[in-house]
Amino acid sequence: MRIVETDNHGSDYPNEKFVNLPQMKVEDAHLVCKAINKACCKSDEAPRHWIVVPDDYKLKPGLEP
Repeated sequence: MRIVETDNHGSDYPNEKFVNLPQMKVEDAHLVCKAINKACCKSDEAPRHWIVVPDDYKLKPGLEP
């Protein structure tokens, strides 16, 4: 499992990035995401959030405005 930083509002500009961490079990990845989101997403208005994805997940690029 991997962790991805993504857009918190489902816009056309996700510009996703993988978080550079070692491989981990899904339960551990969810704990890490929970900690990152708690520290970095102080409200539903936060522009970014972190999610757990499968190893073969394809990043969604940022689209040109």
